[in-house]
Amino acid sequence: MKKIYGKKPVLEAIKAGNTIDQIYILYNQHSRAVNEIKKLAKRKGIKISQVSQKKFNQLAGKDNTQGIIAIVSETKLFSLDEIIEEASKIEKPLLLLIDSVQDPHNLGAIFRSAEAAGVNGVIITTRNTAPLSETVVKTSTGAISHLKICRVNNLVNSIKQLKENGFWIVGSALGSGKSYTEIDYSVPVALVVGNEEKGIRKLVAENCDFLVEIPMKGKIQSLNVSVATGILLFEILRRRENHDSIN
Repeated sequence: MKKIYGKKPVLEAIKAGNTIDQIYILYNQHSRAVNEIKKLAKRKGIKISQVSQKKFNQLAGKDNTQGIIAIVSETKLFSLDEIIEEASKIEKPLLLLIDSVQDPHNLGAIFRSAEAAGVNGVIITTRNTAPLSETVVKTSTGAISHLKICRVNNLVNSIKQLKENGFWIVGSALGSGKSYTEIDYSVPVALVVGNEEKGIRKLVAENCDFLVEIPMKGKIQSLNVSVATGILLFEILRRRENHDSIN
């Protein structure tokens, strides 16, 4: 992760199509350049946060920033078409879709589980998903470097494209799905996991082919999203291995 400081450098980085995770603007900044940055960032789905002087100083760590910082990811990102093309070369590909997971520690832990499970591609939402920060990279213990990651503006449209290419969409939804052990995973699967508190969004859930849940035996009726993701991914692998051994 690196930082770009100043109005002109940030504006040019956006225009050049750099992979920008997030832009921080010092609160109460108003100028033609700032307005243009906001406009272009919104068009490209780049998250913008206006922060206090104290927060901005913590982020900046230097002078002469002109009140604006862009966080640029050094993680190579792939297009959805590239993810699908690579997955098509595999008999039973497994993709992971992450809908609005906001805690960087959770996101990093999910990446770690995804890499360990041999996931063939990870699709994340541009908005309301934690940026690919140093915390995410560290929590993933380097797994992020071995994953094909795609960032999309509209997850529902991406799901529709995956369906057109033969994927079955399985969404994790507490309290409204079948047991995760009852689904046939011997097909191309895209698993969808959602926000720490709200889960996957309603419209996303409506576009899933199946909704599954992990039955709870204790008094606490939910699991951390990264833990639940690991359980679901490795259940898919287990079921596939059993299916292959029978056939």
